[in-house]
Amino acid sequence: MKRRNFIRNTSQAGLALSFLGMYACKETPSKEAIPEEEAAVFEPFFKLSLAQWSLHKMIWEEKLNPMDFAKKAKDLGFEGLEYVNQLYNKELEKRGNNNNAIISLAEDLKKISDQQQMKNQIMMVDLQGDENLLSTPNQTHRKQGVENHKIWIDATAILGCHSMRINLFGSNDEEVWKENSIASLKELSEYASEKNVNIIVENHGYLSSNGALMAEVMETVNKENCGTLPDFGNFCLKREDNKLWDAPCIEEYDIYKGVEELMPFAKGVSAKTFNFDENGNETTIDFYKMMKIVKDAGFTGFVGVEYEGEELSEEKGILATKALLLAVAKKLSETSTTNQA
Repeated sequence: MKRRNFIRNTSQAGLALSFLGMYACKETPSKEAIPEEEAAVFEPFFKLSLAQWSLHKMIWEEKLNPMDFAKKAKDLGFEGLEYVNQLYNKELEKRGNNNNAIISLAEDLKKISDQQQMKNQIMMVDLQGDENLLSTPNQTHRKQGVENHKIWIDATAILGCHSMRINLFGSNDEEVWKENSIASLKELSEYASEKNVNIIVENHGYLSSNGALMAEVMETVNKENCGTLPDFGNFCLKREDNKLWDAPCIEEYDIYKGVEELMPFAKGVSAKTFNFDENGNETTIDFYKMMKIVKDAGFTGFVGVEYEGEELSEEKGILATKALLLAVAKKLSETSTTNQA
């Protein structure tokens, strides 16, 4: 994970389908556009949620109030919400920057989402500092990290989200990482089960992006409320100068193999996009291939739109991603019907 007003429309189908393919880099019509008259009868196999990270530039650079996330997502035609805790840092500072601030924030966000008739799905939690590393061999830091995440489990429960997404960082030694990741996930999942919350892990870089290794961790933890959040674009195993972010990737895991390995444990799916070609297709990810993996796994929940590109504004990138997902879902549906005939 890591603008400008364009259009507002509260009809999800009308918005997504009317603007299908219009927001590629050259903004030319998509060859996969779905006619308006088909919109009323076509139902994708998934529902759509908006990952708040798609709006991080608007929040940090253009002063979009993160408290307006539910309204913004609804205006863009979404049904579900995926929150990012770090986008509320300034709001938490205003409230005292303590556990009470986190709880009051969650209560207010729940009221707002209810008013907008939106469905809260995931709270994505990114806690900074060595004391919050959940895969570190330093047991003092690891245990403190587990404790520091618990208040966010409470907040996730208040919001009514089914899952809280955490990161697994702290070691680049596979065995050390695996041992401590399993320990932290067991402890967090046990606490979260009392709140009816899932603890989910996103492939977010380094060993957490090793699909086979993550699958081993999930199988060992073996808890119903512990799972994954497969992200289409976060499979970098190593960056230059060993930086976690903001550096060229020099080793990448096979993205399709990775998603396939993570899907058996998936509680959600993050449809990451960067840039689009003249036909509205993502330039680095085969969305048809990726969404077929998702569908073949039997997933029918919310797919989160997470745009991180530079060539389109955030709003246009969000709409382009949404349009591509619906076009691919339509194509998958037609292919399935043809194969059954």
